[in-house]
Amino acid sequence: MIDVRRSGDRYRGGETAAGIESFHAFSFGPHYDPDNLRFGAVLACNEERLAPGAGFDEHPHSHTEIVTWVVEGELSHRDSTGHASLVRPGDVQHLSAAGGVRHVERNDGPDPLVFVQMWLAPLAPGGDPSYEVVHGIADSTPYEVPGAGALLHVRRLTVGERLAVPDAPYVYIHVVHGELALADARLGPGDSARITGEAGLEGVAPGRAELLLWEMMGAP
Repeated sequence: MIDVRRSGDRYRGGETAAGIESFHAFSFGPHYDPDNLRFGAVLACNEERLAPGAGFDEHPHSHTEIVTWVVEGELSHRDSTGHASLVRPGDVQHLSAAGGVRHVERNDGPDPLVFVQMWLAPLAPGGDPSYEVVHGIADSTPYEVPGAGALLHVRRLTVGERLAVPDAPYVYIHVVHGELALADARLGPGDSARITGEAGLEGVAPGRAELLLWEMMGAP
């Protein structure tokens, strides 16, 4: 089964006056839909747009695996365990909130910031928080989130390149840039596909494209 969700159908949030625009693929905050709470381990896929100087002040997380992909600009991160970093396009940031952590996310640069942040449910609650940034991850290099039983594949496809979709119980694809032809659907920027029970599925990029693909063993 392939369930395509369009960019324009995402829930809109944020605070425009504060320079924050948010687009949510799943139920989030006041946008509650009991039929759209999660897919596999994925609880949230949020596109955040922050104007220069805007950001999210210190706030808590717990029992969540948080993976962030910067599309453009530079993300400043600081958390209660003492980590401070700058995350740029091509970097994968992973914050395992575990039993509890607080952090700050801001655009301290001169240019607009766009990032995609994905929340995954852990296989087991509790534990100690951890943090990692992989700088300049290569195409097709899987990034493992063992706490959620998931692999993230960052794919940068060239014109006409084919994408082999993993034969996993759950696959979630988010299009960052470009387009992807998948079965009878054509996905554009911000579109996503939720895939279950499909073996031997392939997609093709009509032009250059950047995708975030989650391969998941199942819902925790």
